[in-house]
Amino acid sequence: MSHSTSGHAQSTHPGGHGQSRECRLINAYCRLMDRLSIAAAVLAATLLGLGVLAVCHMIFVRYILGASTSWQTEFCVFSISAAMLLGAPYVLLTGGHVAVTALPDILPPLPRFVMNLIASLVGLGFCIALAYGAWRYLLEAWHAGWTTGTVWNPPLWPALLPIALGATLLVTQYLAEIARVRLLPSITDKEAR
Repeated sequence: MSHSTSGHAQSTHPGGHGQSRECRLINAYCRLMDRLSIAAAVLAATLLGLGVLAVCHMIFVRYILGASTSWQTEFCVFSISAAMLLGAPYVLLTGGHVAVTALPDILPPLPRFVMNLIASLVGLGFCIALAYGAWRYLLEAWHAGWTTGTVWNPPLWPALLPIALGATLLVTQYLAEIARVRLLPSITDKEAR
């Protein structure tokens, strides 16, 4: 899995003409997931900005006005955590994650492909488990009416929603990254050139 938009396997037919129905469906799914990941990244950037503004507001209220704060700390934790989780699919899409590529870079195409596939499947498995647990926890918090138990005391489910959504989007982005590599011969031929 190349995990970057520039390294995705391309159709051998310009414009996608002559592709099988299966290839067109896979390409449509990958494009949809890419757009969702980009939209989630925009939302993540917005949440990060709101978290920064809340920190600035907290500093102003606490140290300039000398008043106490009630919601800012919790809002910062929720918004910045949400930004991290919702931005993860975009990081996978663009290959922005930290990776040690010393071994894959020296391997021939077939072993590199197998190594990347195994790594992607392990990552996919972890994200599936995370998404399952996050959705169960979110539904439990929703049905039980849990709150944070702090001075502000908002409901807990909005803080848990980005965990579940981010993990689910990460699963779907992993599936798109794995699906992009449809035909092993086309990969090995492309890298041999």
